[in-house]
Amino acid sequence: MTGTTDTTSTTGTILDLGPQAAIVARLAAAVADERLADATPCPRYAVRHLLGHLAGLAVAFRDAGRKDLGPTTDTSPDTTVPDVGPGWREELPRVLEELAGAWRDPAAWTGTTRAGGVELPGEVAGAVAADELVVHGWDLARATGQDYEPDPAALRASYAFLAAAVADPGRDDIFGPVVPVPSGAPLLDRVLGLSGRDPGWTRPV
Repeated sequence: MTGTTDTTSTTGTILDLGPQAAIVARLAAAVADERLADATPCPRYAVRHLLGHLAGLAVAFRDAGRKDLGPTTDTSPDTTVPDVGPGWREELPRVLEELAGAWRDPAAWTGTTRAGGVELPGEVAGAVAADELVVHGWDLARATGQDYEPDPAALRASYAFLAAAVADPGRDDIFGPVVPVPSGAPLLDRVLGLSGRDPGWTRPV
């Protein structure tokens, strides 16, 4: 996530994050407790850390959409390795729903806001939120052996955001190097490649 991405290259319109947020919530609800220590496509994260990251980003982008700026929007996600708390099964779907609700307000997409300590145009922050939900939804599904079909509108927004960021000199510090994917590959695979992920990743046996 950077502050240099061209706002005209992201969504262009207000995007309902609700469908993708609901998909992530359903994936999380299906995670068995014994899978929390399993590996994910994020090298530093086990499943429990990925779920903690999703909860944290949902709160951060909820507050970014509300322009309720403070510790939740000013803290870098790399400060600590996130984890789930004892009430995560109730908390995560709640904050995902609140995230979606915040970005249904047209005002969220205007002006500037902050997320992860980075000041962003509202439109870019909304696109980043869509990208986080799409890519980490895949991470969670792949790590836990679940089928995954992201919301098509969120997937398109994620691709537009990542494609616009390719020329950003700081992108590799955020996403990692682009993984080459054939131009005719499914859009999700192209999104994953742009995010620095191998679409063929499988969980260790």
